Amino acid sequence: MALAKEIHGAYSRLHTNRLGLWLFFLSELFIFAALISSRFYLQGFYRPAELNQLLGLVISVILVLSSLTAYRAEIASAHGDQRRFRLNILFTISLGLIFLIGVVIEWREGFHFFPPSTGFGTLFFTMTGVHAFHVLTGIIALTILYFLGRSGRFTSGSYWGVEGVVKYWHFVDVAWVLIYPTLYLVS
Repeated sequence: MALAKEIHGAYSRLHTNRLGLWLFFLSELFIFAALISSRFYLQGFYRPAELNQLLGLVISVILVLSSLTAYRAEIASAHGDQRRFRLNILFTISLGLIFLIGVVIEWREGFHFFPPSTGFGTLFFTMTGVHAFHVLTGIIALTILYFLGRSGRFTSGSYWGVEGVVKYWHFVDVAWVLIYPTLYLVS
């Protein structure tokens, strides 16, 4: 009887954690939806010719690849493979940092061609800045996971922390998959 209560309590806690995470994603979705709709309301389909299309594409591919390594880390954790978990988390962190470096390069170019005082500049720096902040917080969370994983914190039966952070990372990637065409492809 005590074991049944313990199992039910653990399931209930996990269910509550997952529900809370999805509600958090819903609230974040409203932020990104407001940013994307503002782009079209304020600037229509205007896109400056100086926008670095190649850099935007490269950092997009890098971020999407990071979702693959994050997924591999979660699967490794679910199977108790600590070495592959840590390796894939490190790959994900590295790809996230490369993405952020690309965004900084993009901002340097953008300040020259479409500064924040222009309509497109305001939207561009706001959208990429809000997203970059989410990437940065994801990298911090992934780094914490890495160090917790080094101490053997996650097992095949207990890896909610990994699942939650990886889902957040996927959400951040999906947000970029919507932001990228809004800024770079629409004209």
